[in-house]
Amino acid sequence: MEELTYKTLKGDPEICAYIRQGDAVLGALGFTEHSEKHAVKTAETAGKILKELGYPRRTAELARIAGYLHDMGNCINRNDHAHSGAMMALQILKERGMEPSERALIASAIGEHDEHTGTAVDPVSAALILADKTDVRRNRVRNKRKETFDKHDRVNYAAKSSKLTIQTDKKVILLSIELDENICSMMDYFEIFLQRMLMCRRAAELLGLRFKVTANGSKIV
Repeated sequence: MEELTYKTLKGDPEICAYIRQGDAVLGALGFTEHSEKHAVKTAETAGKILKELGYPRRTAELARIAGYLHDMGNCINRNDHAHSGAMMALQILKERGMEPSERALIASAIGEHDEHTGTAVDPVSAALILADKTDVRRNRVRNKRKETFDKHDRVNYAAKSSKLTIQTDKKVILLSIELDENICSMMDYFEIFLQRMLMCRRAAELLGLRFKVTANGSKIV
């Protein structure tokens, strides 16, 4: 049987429906965007991380798949969405013919991606965590009224741009953010996203890297 790929799953109507509904649920609850755009960005960044670090082609492909599927569980409930999403992924991938060992890796990565309950346990989960938690950008904020921003809206809206790069010679993975400090200070960013940044540090360490963050050229982490 032909190997299942990210490209094949990306156009799957069932998966797209779950991602769209999950995004709609989070929109109704006032959370930032978790649409297919976030799924694609997470998928492609996760795959790129492992590819640049020299992991096998198939391992990078599994990271892409995990990245694309990781937020499906939001269509059931925001709470515990990592675990419900992992169970959904197991069933979907089984129905599409993926072998058990690969399904298990992807389900582990999805089940471990939430900072409240998870941590990096292998390269696929580490790449997913780094890709997901560093997707900070202004256009993820749905609320257009700045006076009603919550703390997460403020931090995401303040991020005019962000870039994740791997410096293989220094064994560093660097998140560079351009922040509008009239909206959010560097200290605010660190305070609000501390748990996510610690999760990224653990993921980077599993990949043999040091995780660093700079905002407007100044080191935060």
